[in-house]
Amino acid sequence: MSAALKLEKNRQYTYADYLTWDDNIRREIIDGVVYNMAAPTLTHQSIVLAIGGQFRNFLQGKKCKPYISPVDVRLTPDKIFEKDKNVFQPDVVVLCDASKIDEKDRGINGAPDLVIEVLSPSTAKKDRLLKFLKYKETGVREYWLVDLVEQLVDSFNFENNPHTHDIYSFANPIPVRIIEGCAIDLSEFYDDSNKNSDDEDN
Repeated sequence: MSAALKLEKNRQYTYADYLTWDDNIRREIIDGVVYNMAAPTLTHQSIVLAIGGQFRNFLQGKKCKPYISPVDVRLTPDKIFEKDKNVFQPDVVVLCDASKIDEKDRGINGAPDLVIEVLSPSTAKKDRLLKFLKYKETGVREYWLVDLVEQLVDSFNFENNPHTHDIYSFANPIPVRIIEGCAIDLSEFYDDSNKNSDDEDN
């Protein structure tokens, strides 16, 4: 499968192609271009599970539901899948409209309300540029970029025009703007040891 994709660099791939791939390699398609997804680090997986678990606890019994990767997301459900050139696998999504769940339970057809991407060296550029624009254009209400190195979350509220952008530290609970009263605590992943050592040197 991978060799075939490399040989057809100029081909525009679709969700119909995606459904035929059974080699267990995680991929996304953006504007017909296929992107292989490397296996995430253990820290990456830990933070995804922590975020998903907190959403699950807060949203228990509510209409909004969280999902964690791998979950296929098609942002433009009006397109028949044979022609849809985009399919995404965000790290965490929150969906408040159950009608957007694929009738065959294969994923989500339509923009989730909240999308969270945990940055890695191989995906950061794509998450900050390509996926940012797609999420904004198709109706995602809130988008987070979680930076494990800087221990920061870039939070974008696309419901405002122009959108608003806030930056939060892992040290404090991070508010979820589209869900009243909800905040995500990433303090277990916050490491201030470098800051402390700098203070001691001074």
